[in-house]
Amino acid sequence: MTSVSAEIKLEIEKLVKGLNYHCYRYYVLDSPVISDAEYDTQYRHLKDLEEKYQYVLPDSPTQRVGAPPLDKLEKVQHTEPMLSLDNAFSYDEVREFDARVRRFLKSDEEVEYTVEPKYDGLAMELTYRNGILYRASTRGDGNVGEDVTVNIRTVRAVPLKIEDADIPEEIDIRGEVYMEVKEFETLNEEREKEGGPAFANPRNAAAGSVRQLDSSITAKRKLHLACYGIGSVRGMEFKSQWEFIKWLKQARFPVPEIIELVKGSDGVISVIKEIEAKRKDFSFEADGAVIKVNDFGLQKILGIKTREPRWATAYKFPAHQGTTVINEIIASVGRTGTITPVAFLEPVRIGGVTVSRSTLHNWDEIERKDIRIGDTVVVERAGDVIPHVVAVLIEKRTGKENKFDPPDECPVCGSEVERDEGGVAFRCIGLNCPAQVRQRIGHYASRSAMDIDGLGEKNVELLYSRGLVRHFADIYRLKKSDLLALPRFAEKSAQNLIDAIEKSKQTTLARFLYSLGIVHVGEYAAKLLAGNFRDLEELYHVQTERIIEIKQMGEKIAGSVSHFFNDSKNLHTLDTLKSLGMKISNPDFDERGKGPRPFEGLTFVITGTLPKPRNEVEALIEGMGGRASGSVSKKTDYLVAGEDAGSKLRKARDLGIKIISYEELVAMTKGEGRLF
Repeated sequence: MTSVSAEIKLEIEKLVKGLNYHCYRYYVLDSPVISDAEYDTQYRHLKDLEEKYQYVLPDSPTQRVGAPPLDKLEKVQHTEPMLSLDNAFSYDEVREFDARVRRFLKSDEEVEYTVEPKYDGLAMELTYRNGILYRASTRGDGNVGEDVTVNIRTVRAVPLKIEDADIPEEIDIRGEVYMEVKEFETLNEEREKEGGPAFANPRNAAAGSVRQLDSSITAKRKLHLACYGIGSVRGMEFKSQWEFIKWLKQARFPVPEIIELVKGSDGVISVIKEIEAKRKDFSFEADGAVIKVNDFGLQKILGIKTREPRWATAYKFPAHQGTTVINEIIASVGRTGTITPVAFLEPVRIGGVTVSRSTLHNWDEIERKDIRIGDTVVVERAGDVIPHVVAVLIEKRTGKENKFDPPDECPVCGSEVERDEGGVAFRCIGLNCPAQVRQRIGHYASRSAMDIDGLGEKNVELLYSRGLVRHFADIYRLKKSDLLALPRFAEKSAQNLIDAIEKSKQTTLARFLYSLGIVHVGEYAAKLLAGNFRDLEELYHVQTERIIEIKQMGEKIAGSVSHFFNDSKNLHTLDTLKSLGMKISNPDFDERGKGPRPFEGLTFVITGTLPKPRNEVEALIEGMGGRASGSVSKKTDYLVAGEDAGSKLRKARDLGIKIISYEELVAMTKGEGRLF
């Protein structure tokens, strides 16, 4: 191990402190003071130093990456119960809450309250010991929750260390983990693309993200935090909620977007009205306002009743729901071929907006709720954005209602429809389906696929709207004169695009397979296919069983590939592309087919300094049939460790992964070593 000098320690500590400050500015204050590029440069420098000297601080931003998957979430006993709140549904009930508080306190004086939005997310407790995040746990049943520490560490708004404030020996900070509405919609689009079920609302999305066994999935989700409560605390005393909130701000914790200190029920109602008026502009879902007695001493006197505190209540906003009739249900084809049932409704006003359409999510949802054409239904605008059917009013049925079954063929192009095995999504597999073709063309032309420079999203949209490009093959029929007749194109830009299109005709099988946008087939899967099939024609009419024979190919990918290459319309398009001059070579198969593949199905990770450049070592591994990965996990077979190996080496030892030197790796490729 390389020794760590005081100077190196100081440099690492300064980098950690600076990067955490910039993270706070970006994710909590939304006011960055450096560019993303500068942050990335400092982050990479810190990571290099940590790996070289194996000196990693517990609050280092590099520790926010996902950890190896868990077998299960462990149970956690809360030091103090996480109580639920009583509800108030009218201003009269708010006044009655205030009256009860004063009666219990035997006081005629106005009571001081804090009022804040009620975030619709997942309740969370963060435990800090001597200023360092020790544990994160869900509310659970209020007494026992689940340990989600490794997942919560990936949420950028969560401080790994308390900064700029007095530090208690131990403190439980409570808050809400939530997902913003726009990010929720983006996540559902991605899940639709992957064939997974859509989340019903942002709260479910946040809860599902936090409770993952694989924290790398949580790390990819954009989660936020709002802190508002305190549990057990040792080594510090707070006299009021307002004092605690001021401390949270000083300690760099995100707090509710609105929080005000007022006196009496009139003051409370005034803030509730303010929150309700601003609700439509919030980036998150808020379903009410939380009212708390400010003085902690008075809170202690008031105590709790069963499972709810007497010193707090939640005012719930009126539900944005309406009752209407489903006039029609259609099957809508999304950009990735996923077919979604959409209800056309008798127009109804909900929350000040006229709603005439509602997503039904998928056919499992239709069956579960027994939704039929002609039904009278309750519709809700979840998060004021996405209308969906909450329930069917069975008692309103007349017997004329009709079920809506999933389609046997695509309603747009007539191609075969398949259901994802083990999933809920029905998907059109037609390569030339108009509902999908624009996005497919963009993917086809992207840098990692056919790399057609100049054929970005805007130009694809322009060419499609003018009827010049309706499917892949049309790209190769474009003439320079076609482009010059369009806005945005001049002599040089038109010629450049024609040249880029011509250049793309010479490609590899791996790139071409990836460019086709076959469901579940990414770059790595495309390379695996190219390494096992001599040419494109060998894939025609391939059966699922043949694909499954390839190590690291699962049933989902195999089924998707087989369906694609057994669709006559897809095969016709591929033949058309070849007739227009497409030349597809396959160096992956040629190079790998010449010699033994002793690393077939094995995954390697490289760490530290090796005698050869890292890319050459990765090429050596892949040439022997193996896979070179960038991160250590339970799926790693070998860690190739060089000098100054860092955190990857420690993780590999913890997981019991086989550790070899570069020399041992080379010996194994020559048959001189052994696969152990």
